[in-house]
Amino acid sequence: MEQYLAVSPAPGKPPRPDMVWIPGGAFTMGSDAHYPEEAPAHRVSVSACWMDRTAVTNEQFARFVNATGYVTLAERPLDPAMYPGALPELLVPGGLVFTKPPGRVDLRHIGNWWAYVPGASWSKPLGLDSSIEGLEDHPVVQIAYEDAEAYAKWAGAELPTEAEWEFAARGGLEGAEFAWGAELMPDNKPMANFWQGEFPWQNLRLDGYERTAPVASFPPNGYGLFEMAGNVWEWTSDWYREHKLAPVAQKACCAPKNPRGGSIDQSYDKRQPEIKIPRRVLKGGSHLCAPNYCRRYRPAARYPQQIDTATSHVGFRCIVRAGMTQI
Repeated sequence: MEQYLAVSPAPGKPPRPDMVWIPGGAFTMGSDAHYPEEAPAHRVSVSACWMDRTAVTNEQFARFVNATGYVTLAERPLDPAMYPGALPELLVPGGLVFTKPPGRVDLRHIGNWWAYVPGASWSKPLGLDSSIEGLEDHPVVQIAYEDAEAYAKWAGAELPTEAEWEFAARGGLEGAEFAWGAELMPDNKPMANFWQGEFPWQNLRLDGYERTAPVASFPPNGYGLFEMAGNVWEWTSDWYREHKLAPVAQKACCAPKNPRGGSIDQSYDKRQPEIKIPRRVLKGGSHLCAPNYCRRYRPAARYPQQIDTATSHVGFRCIVRAGMTQI
């Protein structure tokens, strides 16, 4: 049964005009009804914060680059020692780009639609022959984790935790499958930029878009946040771990406060994964999520993304917590 949570008033003006107040509170995080990595569903609580109304746009990221001279990870030479056995042509700056195949392909092999494209970067998201001209109000993509973190620091903000992001995505609507309710397309109306048709070769574009959409193209959720489903995946600050590895026994009266990685075991949260290239949690799905392949356009959905990887469907948004110093 869907129900809206009580909303506390915002404490004054937002730190930036494009931020909205997220009141915080307790909610059921995760899902027992979808992908295994989302389980178990468990109660947690998060503190209030301000959050970007939309994903960071190309225009906003360009201002950051112009002000600081920052060079993104996708624009830097690769260290061969980090990628033993890699082909020489792949050890050049670039990013992963989605390319629609001409017909049905084996869905078990993502190489049928993803390719590493030399020269792909935030300002040339599809490769050297592309640009962001005319896409200034689209979410910036080809952003690795450290790029998102650098922008957030410059903006006097931070990246949200997985729990903060999921709470905000639900928009105060408790118990709903989607950020807007129980149906994916109420009255046959797309509520987000996701893939309609048979992925990855047939895009019917019922939502009007082949790739990314301008931010604020679809209705906001209950907190006034746009595109908390579809369009682009968004980075969170949490290391990826499976929820099922964390203890799940908890008292009915107690929801752990501000957990990391969705865990209810606080000591468990703080350890960096002992793997060569660790993953952070992505949330929200993207324009490539499809009913026949990736039903991750839901608040509970999560995905492990390598921190050194930039792709044409991953972006981010920022938050400001109480007490943070603004620039």
